[in-house]
Amino acid sequence: MKPLQTQKIGKKLEYAFISIILIASLILGYNYYKSYSFKNNDIPDSYKKRIADKEQEVLQHMQRNFGFVFKVPLIVTDKFKGRLYGLTSYRDGEIKVYLNKKVMQESMDYMIESVIAHEYAHALMFKLGYLYENDDGHSKTWQQTCIKLGGKDCQKYVDRQEIIMSKMPFQ
Repeated sequence: MKPLQTQKIGKKLEYAFISIILIASLILGYNYYKSYSFKNNDIPDSYKKRIADKEQEVLQHMQRNFGFVFKVPLIVTDKFKGRLYGLTSYRDGEIKVYLNKKVMQESMDYMIESVIAHEYAHALMFKLGYLYENDDGHSKTWQQTCIKLGGKDCQKYVDRQEIIMSKMPFQ
């Protein structure tokens, strides 16, 4: 190869490499911005609507299967430590459901399909006087309640592998 041709090929490779670095930097910057914005702002209105719609669906199931409606505050918080998706608290006769904002962005579908009904089942069990004296709150009665509230995945705890696999483009 002639020296001039080698220089041209070298320059083309250099431009291609610089272009790839610039594109990758832009993608990384955009992803960082999205993550930062989600972390430091209120959840998007589209998320709020999906949560409210699912809550209404759960309440309809409650009316149909239990004969009454019991609504509890649904609070989205970033105060959870770790990867817990949701939590129902019962303190001084007050019941609240907390949803973990930190995992919401990557697992919103799972939050809607499973977590809201799961946590509402705990809230309803508290309301009906089941205070989990001998178990951790995931009894057969709780599981049946979760199913009756429209829960898609009424098991004890989250199967992270299942969540990861549901995001794959193939199944």
